[in-house]
Amino acid sequence: MSDPESELKFRGRVISVSVDQVQLPNGRRTPLEVVHHPGGAAIVAVDESERVCLLRQYRYVAGGFIWELPAGKLEPSEPPLTTAQRELVEEAGVRAAEWSSLGTCLSSPGVFTEVIHLFLARGLTATPAQPEPSEVIEVHWVALAEARRRALEGDIRDGKTVVGLLRAMHFLARRQS
Repeated sequence: MSDPESELKFRGRVISVSVDQVQLPNGRRTPLEVVHHPGGAAIVAVDESERVCLLRQYRYVAGGFIWELPAGKLEPSEPPLTTAQRELVEEAGVRAAEWSSLGTCLSSPGVFTEVIHLFLARGLTATPAQPEPSEVIEVHWVALAEARRRALEGDIRDGKTVVGLLRAMHFLARRQS
């Protein structure tokens, strides 16, 4: 962020915020506030009974508990798949033998640089969970069709979870045909 067109306003533990002077495609210049985030990985873990792992997790900013996929922040120089594998063990207490990429999604592209890498995990085996002290998590296994219904009806509001569930179901349906 040594760019003279970017002024650092805040640096925290996870994010930083800058005001960047940007030339838009229409030729106009404007200052834009940018929240810089290292990115993350989220996992759609589906077991042999076609149940998906959903976490009921406390999120202060969201005003309480919400439903989410296991997910976490990329560590410096850490490949997204490694993040996904680590987070699945830490949060859900399972390891996966099969991994498939479901692409990426942007959490809030108007201000946020975060790119979330989505993965489908299959061939699951139990292992001790290792949640971080700052996490309040309940692990639930929900029928994939039920999770999709809940996402489409708005019970599941987390964007990466909605996108991940729909992409995983599409991926699995294509594989079966």
